[in-house]
Amino acid sequence: MYKAILFDLDGTLTDSGEGITKSVQYALERIGKPEPDLQKLRIFVGPPLLEQFQEYAGIDEETARKAVEIYRERYAPVGIYENELYPGIPELLSGLKQRGYKLAIASSKPENFVKIVAEYFHIDSYFDEMVGSEPEGGRTNKTEVIEETLKRLGLGSHRDQVIMVGDKEHDVFGARRAGLECIAVSYGYGTEGELENAHPLKIVDSAEEILDFFA
Repeated sequence: MYKAILFDLDGTLTDSGEGITKSVQYALERIGKPEPDLQKLRIFVGPPLLEQFQEYAGIDEETARKAVEIYRERYAPVGIYENELYPGIPELLSGLKQRGYKLAIASSKPENFVKIVAEYFHIDSYFDEMVGSEPEGGRTNKTEVIEETLKRLGLGSHRDQVIMVGDKEHDVFGARRAGLECIAVSYGYGTEGELENAHPLKIVDSAEEILDFFA
């Protein structure tokens, strides 16, 4: 039924929370909105940073853009590597490629960072496309990222053959707005209630369960 699978990156393929939350903490301290509790900053993993800074810190867009710039001061050289693959991800990607699926990353993270992470963990070769947001802050909305991914894959007219895999409600909603179904993973950064309320096609607990779904 499906020919292509789009994967979110943070919270789906890699456990990137440490690097993201520490870099957010660094930025909030610099803009005068300190947050000592890293656990509270886990909500920054996945969603577009600009909107999340505005919502979390109660700041205007201009201040939020400055916060994103400061965040990247730490994230680019350090935080991006405070990260690890979830168990079974290489085996999942290898298995899906062997079964003939087209694979792509569709992430709200800047595209250059998406590629750096995929190359760092040696999973870049599994993907036909790796799509993220634009350097100056464009295309952060999940639906926009998915639309660009479909365009690059040449599957814009074959949405029934494409499915999304993500860990947050915005992955599910973003996919739905693009006309795609979405599988949600429970091991990422979305809460159980959040995922259940988003009504994905299926909620799975591991990389092995994703592979089983596409057997």
